[in-house]
Amino acid sequence: MMTTEIQFVNLKKDPVLENMIATRLARLEKKYSWMEAARIFLKDENFTNGKDKICEAILSVPGPNIFTKSTEESFEAAIAQTFEDLEKLLHRHKGKMYKS
Repeated sequence: MMTTEIQFVNLKKDPVLENMIATRLARLEKKYSWMEAARIFLKDENFTNGKDKICEAILSVPGPNIFTKSTEESFEAAIAQTFEDLEKLLHRHKGKMYKS
């Protein structure tokens, strides 16, 4: 079973965002059962371009960890982009793991 840690940096804990992340992680874990741990960070920075909502993900998997980061105008968009990137990275990692 995968361990999960969700941290809110520079903002209050939001159960809606937490649930969104947990749902997406559960979907990934079902597809990639060899994931060992996930650390997700949501950060609110003060960038002038408006894209100041950050979602970072670190996955512990066999071999090197997988990391991705998205910066968007909303946390929902940042989470969506981060998990889209994670899906691609996990698929690529799976191909390397099972390559003969």
